[in-house]
Amino acid sequence: MRTRIITTALLFSSILTVSAQEEWTLPKCIEYAIEHNLNIKQQEANKMTSEIELNTSKWSRLPDLNGNVSQSFTYGRSLQMDNTYADRNTRSSYFSLSTNVPIFTGFQIPNTIALNKLNLSAAIEDLNKAKEDISVQVASAFTQILYNQELAKVARNQVALSQEQLKMKQAYFENGKASEAEVYEAKARVAQDEMSAVQAENNYKISLLDLSQMLELSSPENFNIKVPEIKDDFREISMPDAIYNEIVMNKPVIKAAQYRVDGADRSIKIAKSSYYPQLSFSAGINTNYYATNGMENKSFSTQFDKNVSKSFSFNLSVPIFNRFSVRNRVRNAKVQKMASEWRLDQAKKDLYKEIQQAYYQAVAAESKYKSSNIALDAAEVSFKLMNEKYINGKANATQYNEARTNMLKALSDKIQAKYEYLFRTKVLDFYKGVPLNI
Repeated sequence: MRTRIITTALLFSSILTVSAQEEWTLPKCIEYAIEHNLNIKQQEANKMTSEIELNTSKWSRLPDLNGNVSQSFTYGRSLQMDNTYADRNTRSSYFSLSTNVPIFTGFQIPNTIALNKLNLSAAIEDLNKAKEDISVQVASAFTQILYNQELAKVARNQVALSQEQLKMKQAYFENGKASEAEVYEAKARVAQDEMSAVQAENNYKISLLDLSQMLELSSPENFNIKVPEIKDDFREISMPDAIYNEIVMNKPVIKAAQYRVDGADRSIKIAKSSYYPQLSFSAGINTNYYATNGMENKSFSTQFDKNVSKSFSFNLSVPIFNRFSVRNRVRNAKVQKMASEWRLDQAKKDLYKEIQQAYYQAVAAESKYKSSNIALDAAEVSFKLMNEKYINGKANATQYNEARTNMLKALSDKIQAKYEYLFRTKVLDFYKGVPLNI
């Protein structure tokens, strides 16, 4: 029994460890962010508000029903039926039910429903735009982690290389082939590389923290990303005009602006509805109970039944002069439509600028990446030759450090260029509707 308990505990511990070390891919990070990010939730709340407003406008066609109950008391002198005054205490109760049915509202109700449908569609596109934004932000943070992780790996490898150099210098010193100063120079180089490795590791951890906060995780502990296999893929980059013409009417930001332009048309019609007569039907039923102290009063049930009255009416309201308020509401609605059209035009221009910037950034990143490969190859060859000279005593520590620094800079530039190219091309593909993935 004890063995089974221990085995179960070990198995459970193994499951927890595997779960804790689960690696996050970019699609998983994006999906999680969309589900948990607070900015997304705020846009979802706006969408739900629009749904409620649409539902309210749809029900406005139905008749309403209102009940009213009142109880009043009167004390003191009052005029009597015999035209004299006397002290009387009276109490009365009033009960009523009433309804009103809109028959013609100058097309206000159908236009309000149509407007709220357009507002809901715009809110949905605003939500989609927020999801796009968080997707790009997560992809940028994810790429930054990959960049910092690779730099940290290079820094650790450099520490190992410097430690090997230190061991070699110590061996040479013991054999009389190197001076004590050279040994201390090697030790200083190890210390500097270790400090650089610590800084690189801290940058990597901070980038993990940034992404975990973007995902609304409670802690970055046990949060790791899956390192994808990245290959050089220098494919032809689409021109900005071709991308723009293909996606302009499908982007959420454009669709939301277009829905608001259409909604402005409906707002004009709603404002014009006040020019029309308004026709409604109303009906009601009421009864009351009345009692005076010192007089014979019929029972509550008798009065409640006998005092019932019913009514119905058709109500027509014809606007004649409203101090130009309707005219000005229509004018204001037209101004709002012009503003909506300008915002649509601005959204299209901004989208085109974004695509242009993404295109030229991708082209520049591609060129930079190719150049960094050439520069790194040259720097590695130079360092290899200098390293051989340094080992054989034909070069001093200053020359060696300079060659090593140049190689490390070239390597760092290549890593940065690689991930910048990767991110820029993925963003450009994202504009074309390709899901973000690395």
